[in-house]
Amino acid sequence: MKRAQGFTLLEVLVVLAIGGLLVGLASLTLTRNPRSDLLEQAQRLALVFETAGDEAQLRNAPIMWELVNGGYRFDVRTGNHWTPITDSLLGTQRWQVPLSGVAIRHPGDGGADGNAGTLFFGTESISRPATVTLYSDVGAMTIRTDGSGRFDVVDGAAGVQP
Repeated sequence: MKRAQGFTLLEVLVVLAIGGLLVGLASLTLTRNPRSDLLEQAQRLALVFETAGDEAQLRNAPIMWELVNGGYRFDVRTGNHWTPITDSLLGTQRWQVPLSGVAIRHPGDGGADGNAGTLFFGTESISRPATVTLYSDVGAMTIRTDGSGRFDVVDGAAGVQP
C-alpha cells in the first residue's frame, strides 16, 4: 500500500508558528525610536540654520528665526519690517516630532534673552554664540553655535555628543 504524500498537520503548524514569529520580529524592527526622531529633527534644524546664515549673507539682509504655533518660520528684514520667507526650505515649517518646549539662549546674557523665541542671522559671517534646545517627552537635543556659522547637535541640555 502506497502512503499519501504531503505535509502532516503538525508540520504545517510548525511552519506557521515560525512564520508568525518572523513577521512579529520584522514589525518590531520597523517601529521608529522616538529619541532617534528627535535627534534627526535637531540635525535637520541645524542644517537649516546654517542655510539661513548663508542666505542672510547672500541677500545682504538679516534673517530672523521665530517660533510659531506648532513649528517655526524665517523672516527677512526688508526696509523697516520683517517679511516671512515663503520658499520650501526657509518658509513656515511644522515640527516633525512633537515637542514639549524650545529654549533659545545666548551665553553671557545670564540666561535671559530680550527676544525670547527668536534667533537672528546677520549679514556678517560671525554672529553671537547661541543654543537652541528642543524638548520632548523622550529627552532633549541642543543645537549650538559658537558664532562661526556652524551648528552642532548635542544630546540633552548638558551637551553630550550623540
